[in-house]
Amino acid sequence: MGGNKKSVLRFSMMLLLSLGLVLSACGGGNNSKDAAKNTTKDANNGQATTDKAGDTVEPFEISVFIGEAGQQPTPDNKIYKMIKDKTGASFKFEFLAGDIDQKLGVMIAGSDYPDMMTANQKLTGAGAFIPLEDLIEEHAPNLKKHYEKYWNMMKDSDGHIYTLPNYGVYNSDPDSTWYSGPAFWIQKDVLAEAGYPQVKTLDEYFDIIAGYKEKHPTIDGTPTIGFEILNYDWRNWGLFNAPQHLIGHPNDGGVVVENGVAQIFADKDYAKRYYQKLNEVNQKGLIDKETFTQNYDQYMAKISSGAVLGMFDQHWNFQSAEDSLTTQQKLERTYVGLPLVYDTSIRDYYKERPALNLDNGFGITVNAEDPVKIIKLLDTLIDEEWQKIFTWGIEGEDYYVNEQGRYMKTQEQRDKFTDGTWKLANKADAFFGRAPKMQGKFSDGNSTDAAAQPEEYQAGLKEYDKNFLAQYGFNSYVDFFSEAPENDIAYPAWSVDLVDGSEAKIVNTKQNELSTKYLPKAILAKPTDFDSVWEEYTKEIGKLNIKAYEDRINEVLQWRRDTWTVK
Repeated sequence: MGGNKKSVLRFSMMLLLSLGLVLSACGGGNNSKDAAKNTTKDANNGQATTDKAGDTVEPFEISVFIGEAGQQPTPDNKIYKMIKDKTGASFKFEFLAGDIDQKLGVMIAGSDYPDMMTANQKLTGAGAFIPLEDLIEEHAPNLKKHYEKYWNMMKDSDGHIYTLPNYGVYNSDPDSTWYSGPAFWIQKDVLAEAGYPQVKTLDEYFDIIAGYKEKHPTIDGTPTIGFEILNYDWRNWGLFNAPQHLIGHPNDGGVVVENGVAQIFADKDYAKRYYQKLNEVNQKGLIDKETFTQNYDQYMAKISSGAVLGMFDQHWNFQSAEDSLTTQQKLERTYVGLPLVYDTSIRDYYKERPALNLDNGFGITVNAEDPVKIIKLLDTLIDEEWQKIFTWGIEGEDYYVNEQGRYMKTQEQRDKFTDGTWKLANKADAFFGRAPKMQGKFSDGNSTDAAAQPEEYQAGLKEYDKNFLAQYGFNSYVDFFSEAPENDIAYPAWSVDLVDGSEAKIVNTKQNELSTKYLPKAILAKPTDFDSVWEEYTKEIGKLNIKAYEDRINEVLQWRRDTWTVK
């Protein structure tokens, strides 16, 4: 790999130069010389260790709950080992198994919290998280600088900051070569076999899927599935959210915001139009018969098999299944996101300018023994050199620097980065996915996201994808989407805290329960029964105090416009 010896030397020097910062951030405020002289036990009675430079670091363990399913990193994971060697910190991860609301209910009832947890409004409402603004002001200058422009946005209604957003803090216009958001996804081979058509409308989408499924009733021996719908646990957008996009609006969750005012769309005629279309295509056998009974793992397994032609979903939600298809060399079974609308007079609005990912990321709980040590660790790990390790990996091992100073990968390195097994041993995704992170560009001009580095993206394209994009005259799959307008400062409405126990929260929960009950019933009904099912559904919604839900959202959106400032 290019520049290997220089890369290794540069990386070694970088670690030595950053060691003083790391030790001062995680070793109780000592500078590197003092830290080298003072060897003490940490709060968990661990023994201090000596790193390769001869300095000492105090070992301490942070227990972390991740509010979704995941896999434990390998015991010898190289990034976590590096963190432990340089800072003393190790992580004990617990991933969600089962229902999130049930799990959090048990935790809250017993005040049984680990040191850090992924954000959830239930936890904030229950007082599980400690305020962070003073800790950041006193002990975390890197984090304060990182969030400076977003400080007011991060504050809860009581004026405190309880969680650290993991995405949406950009230091520049981001490079955009990978789309992570919602779309109607379709297998590339479906488009290729049809002669690479421009598919713009919902009708065109299902027509082309129907034609392909008829010609290919099985794929690699597995019955072909025309369309999947996921409505499992909190991942309910696969069933609920499409109507707002089909009329040209962005993702605002359960509402459409028109002229600054939010209204639910579940009972509107344009929503009915979508579900009636699903009823129609179900009669043609396009929708998976198990779609409303399967869980997330089963859904992902079907996508990984290559047998699913299309679905409405957010790209990040099924990325690991698509990575599996890439690893299997089934590139024709990977997906293109299509920003479908009802008719071509509507401008698509799927792609959005990045918004601060509120109520996500990590919070430090009331049970944490040493919040100062944790915030200092997070402050250390937001440093640019650590961020490069999290995103690009180890220089000279996971990427190289070319003569122009641009970060690049060999094809072997690219292949590894899509291999789920390799990631468990060589990436720190369980932590980094929810941790504060730099987005945009590093100070040397390289992209913070390896997948978004323009020349790296182009160099890494398989011949199949180069040819596919050439048929459309596009440089990347993001080009299928219209450019996003500027966000309203209050966007997105889905991040509004409805407050547990409030009328707004109760109404929203009941509405979601009605949607989960009636929408599958409407989709699976005989066409002659669809209207009666829909009428019953909307009547039940009408019995709810929807105004309380809408009023809460509009109140918060107005509060954001009045109080949020972005310098």
